[in-house]
Amino acid sequence: MSSEGLHVSRDRLSRDTLHKHYAITSLMEELEAVDWYRQRAEDCEDAELKRILLHNAREEIEHACMALEWLRQNDAEFADQMRKYLFKDGSVAAREEAVMGREVEPS
Repeated sequence: MSSEGLHVSRDRLSRDTLHKHYAITSLMEELEAVDWYRQRAEDCEDAELKRILLHNAREEIEHACMALEWLRQNDAEFADQMRKYLFKDGSVAAREEAVMGREVEPS
């Protein structure tokens, strides 16, 4: 289980680090659930079950976004990267090159 993935003894970690671990682990689990529900829905031949599976996937996306927002509010490094990369138009790779100060190759 991924929630047990501490790499350091729990008693050596601050509450802040543990809380961030909980959020990151929850985010990973929610995204994994989205993937599983979408795969099952795509493979499903029963229209009603497919509809339920897609509904479940959307619920997991909501949960993932809530965890991301908590990370934004509670981790300055996440907040900084989110400001740079989220809700921007255009190429993500080109944005990274611009943020890092590298020359952007023409597409």
